[in-house]
Amino acid sequence: MTRHLWKQLALGATLALSALGAWAAPSTIEDVLGRKLTLELPAQRVLLGFYVEDYFAVGGDKAFDRLVGLSRGWFVKSRPAVWEQYATARPTLRDVPDVGNVQDQSFSLEKVLATKPDVVILADWQFKALASEIPRLEAAGIPVVVVDYNAQTLERHMASTKVLGQLTGETARAQGIADGYRQVVQTIQQRIAQAKLPRPRTYIELGDKGPAEHSYTYGKNMWGAMIDLVGGDNVAAPFVKDWGPINPEQLLVAKPQVVLIAGYESVSRPDAMQMGFGVPAAEARRRLQGFAQRKGWGALPALQDGRLHGVYHGATRSLLDAAQLQYLAKALYPTLFADIDPDATYRDFYRRYLPIQPQGTFVLNGK
Repeated sequence: MTRHLWKQLALGATLALSALGAWAAPSTIEDVLGRKLTLELPAQRVLLGFYVEDYFAVGGDKAFDRLVGLSRGWFVKSRPAVWEQYATARPTLRDVPDVGNVQDQSFSLEKVLATKPDVVILADWQFKALASEIPRLEAAGIPVVVVDYNAQTLERHMASTKVLGQLTGETARAQGIADGYRQVVQTIQQRIAQAKLPRPRTYIELGDKGPAEHSYTYGKNMWGAMIDLVGGDNVAAPFVKDWGPINPEQLLVAKPQVVLIAGYESVSRPDAMQMGFGVPAAEARRRLQGFAQRKGWGALPALQDGRLHGVYHGATRSLLDAAQLQYLAKALYPTLFADIDPDATYRDFYRRYLPIQPQGTFVLNGK
């Protein structure tokens, strides 16, 4: 073999090793808790604890193929019609192992380890609930990355989207989605700040128990944080820290000027609020009007002024809640947002970033 050929082979080997090293070189990212983690990016084997649609939206088509484990119970139980659409669009999802749920304490670390993930993505609340288990994952060399859309703050939404973009290798796509979300929030807040109107007293409740029993309302996070983002005065905030029922008498005394009842697709009671995929507007309206018949509610300013609304609980704690923020803003300040179409915003997000198309009722004016 000639010296020239040896040089060519050596050069080729060096270039190949350099290319491999560039692809496999570990990267350091920072999650929403400020924890710095080192892993190879994009992650090829992902175990996802929560925020299913956000992961799909940011990661695009490849995100489905890289999913090796999923905590699917909450998503499938509360939004079965949505899950079925995703599983039809991406049949491999049906074969992704379910590792159980933190909520009902069925989350299995053994099942997680069996999937051999490159990374485990958890919601902040899951990370806290699994505090005693996290060291076992770390000891196995599996990075745990925390994201958080539950806080419903612009900062956490942006940070979480950036992290998902890094993990999936879709940083530009993530930035575009984040910029769109920021624009929605800033437009709402700028208009409200310029108008200098009084903050409407606002009440929102998850209507899963029907009119006979007051279910969860929200204090500082989820719907409560969303009310704050759009300039409302959350009447539950003085009485409910995170989430829980409010005393019915306290609510009557608070005299909310706007009332919103949130619902899922999957409900067990015939009078529970139902919203979402496959739910006809007429059925959602019928259920919403049942809440208007609660004792004492007829005297509330919100009911007297026709400001009772239905909203979709499945579109909270997610990038998809941009549309719900728009609807909240419109419900609170109708004259400021007459040109905004929240329903179109919601459907457009799916058209641009997800493989399914929503058909159903996602916002509802109870007039």
